[in-house]
Amino acid sequence: MSRLTQIREITLMNLRSIPERLAPSLVIVVGIAGVVGVLVALLSMSAGLGQTLGSTGEPDQVVASRGGSQGEISSFLAVASMTLVKQDPAIARGPDGLPLASGELIVITEVPRPGQDTGANVSLRGIEPVGLALRPKFRLLQGRMFRPGVQEIIVGVGAARQFSGLELGRELRFRGGRWTIVGHFESGGAYDSELWTDRETAQGAFSRPGVSSILARLKDPSLLPAVEARLKADPQLDVDVRSQDAFFAGQSGNLTATIGVLAGIVAAIMGVGAVFGALNTMYSAVSARTKEIGTLRALGFGAAPVVASVMAEALLLSLLGGALGAALAYFAFNGYAVSTLGGGFTQVAFEFAVTPQLVMSGLVIALGIGFVGGLAPALRAARLPVTAALRG
Repeated sequence: MSRLTQIREITLMNLRSIPERLAPSLVIVVGIAGVVGVLVALLSMSAGLGQTLGSTGEPDQVVASRGGSQGEISSFLAVASMTLVKQDPAIARGPDGLPLASGELIVITEVPRPGQDTGANVSLRGIEPVGLALRPKFRLLQGRMFRPGVQEIIVGVGAARQFSGLELGRELRFRGGRWTIVGHFESGGAYDSELWTDRETAQGAFSRPGVSSILARLKDPSLLPAVEARLKADPQLDVDVRSQDAFFAGQSGNLTATIGVLAGIVAAIMGVGAVFGALNTMYSAVSARTKEIGTLRALGFGAAPVVASVMAEALLLSLLGGALGAALAYFAFNGYAVSTLGGGFTQVAFEFAVTPQLVMSGLVIALGIGFVGGLAPALRAARLPVTAALRG
């Protein structure tokens, strides 16, 4: 009988005996399901946030902000600086010959949280009319656009879902004035967590003569390095220029890194417990089948088929646990809408995303736990003296 045939026969024999050892087998399955479920759930939070902020940018657009600022909230550009940036030769022009660039003001406002006495910080963005043309994903879902010179706002769909008091027709009080909600919009990414209004109206209401940032479309994305170098070299300016993709991706960098570290620590702690559970279960399985293993060895089955059969059982149970944990994480968390603090200490609404990559990572970790937990018992089974095993 060939070694491959031996491995197949012993493996099938082991797998048939799993139902007889249901309780010990469940220790591996449930333990690894917990590890994978928690890991995938935590990482799906950072994946969802990354997708939300990563989907905000357009490849041919740039964001100019004050040099050294960490975000739009901490940035301020004077009107003269805004004009100089807009006049850069790399900025695309519209049919009317004017630059496709929108000077925008960001201020922090507070809106109610559902069922809570405390409010949440939400960004109020004042935009120019051209700002809508620079956002091709913009879509007005309900109501109408705000009117220039009137304290009216439109609300992003993410903010409308996460916070209370943002229905059409409701009024919000900012800086002693009443702002009427006249529409709900969808623009994709982080913009869906914001409130929008006319920039000049916001400047007057909040006494802000300048802007926080400038969103501009380039004639060609390859011109970005030249624009950045030219604006940095201008002694009248102090600006940072980044692609829109890079700008919003940077807003989630620290948070996603923190979540990744936390997920790794939790998974490591739970993984150690799962490894010991797998060790205990597989040692019990080997002890219960000592006489059977001795008989097989006496009939001519080698050590390699015994090792392979025990490892196959451990890996199969681990794979079942990993699949169960990933499935639980998917059905419980995928698409679950939450909000968290983003760049500038304002809320960003996003959805958990259990991606195929996260599921595959969870299954790989499950197989790794099964391999480590099954290796020592498998080697012990292979090293059992035939005579001792038969006496067992």
